Amino acid sequence: MKIIVPMAGIGSRLRPHTLTVPKPLTVIAGKPIVQRLVEDIASVIDEEIDEIAFVIGSRAKGFPADTEDKLLKIAKELGAKGSVYVQEEALGTAHAIYCAKESLNGPCVVAYADTLFKADFKLDANADGAIWVSQVENPSAFGVIKLEDGVITDFIEKPKNFVSDLAIIGIYYFKSGEKVLKEIQHLIDNDLKENGEYQLTNVLESLKQQGAKFVPGTVSAWMDCGKKDPTVDTNKQTLSFEHKAGNNLVSDDVVLQNSQIIEPCFIGKNVVLKDTVVGPYVSIGENSLVINSTITNSLIQTNVEISNANLDNAMIGNFAKYNGEYTSVSIGDYTELT
Repeated sequence: MKIIVPMAGIGSRLRPHTLTVPKPLTVIAGKPIVQRLVEDIASVIDEEIDEIAFVIGSRAKGFPADTEDKLLKIAKELGAKGSVYVQEEALGTAHAIYCAKESLNGPCVVAYADTLFKADFKLDANADGAIWVSQVENPSAFGVIKLEDGVITDFIEKPKNFVSDLAIIGIYYFKSGEKVLKEIQHLIDNDLKENGEYQLTNVLESLKQQGAKFVPGTVSAWMDCGKKDPTVDTNKQTLSFEHKAGNNLVSDDVVLQNSQIIEPCFIGKNVVLKDTVVGPYVSIGENSLVINSTITNSLIQTNVEISNANLDNAMIGNFAKYNGEYTSVSIGDYTELT
């Protein structure tokens, strides 16, 4: 089984944090988003992962030089071969997959690195394909599916009138990567675009018309990492899941000086807390110092210095320094508010 992860978007909605770190490499509860994504997929498909192929943007689009090394390390930790491809121009969801065409063969999962999920089903590897979906309150904002006898019969993009509340979350299983590649190649060869882009929904529709049967994969939780507030909430939900699973995310070498940690929290290595209360639902990266502060429901990255703060629903980047009275802040890497 292969996993293909298109992640070439610049993540403009999560700025300033994505000015220095690609959104899929933003750390949530101690792990990059994309690492959590592929780990969750591996637990659902319950098969050996042979290869993980990442499709990134160019350095000119803000992807740092060490991005490839970090992604290859993630694949290696899952016991898989890692491959990295570059999408130079944003030409749609199908085109992003096409950039990894050398890896698009055999059974594969395609997962766009914008979201995290939790699922309690196991994938039927004998199906022609599967599409992960989640029940939503406002289906008009999403692509949705229609079902009949457990089989997907239609794909509708942002329906104006109600047809279904099962939204496509951007994760797909295909029994034959070769067939997917053939359909994408057909779109590109014939310049078949919608809104100027090559769309995966057209590939799905063509495969369905050829007799392919797609089944839904329903998730119990769908967590967005698109903007600051949803990302902080995703950190909260992830910490809750980890805590319920009995996982300890507080490093053994955390220094507590007249301070308290209220679980669930992730506290990285070499963190010092002085006269501070942290938690619940707080992540603090390694080599950070927090003095005379109260922090709840916040996502703090590495090498951060915080003092005299009362933070809630905050997101603070790497190597930032913060001393102040604001609460729901969002400051990027190397920013200083003192």
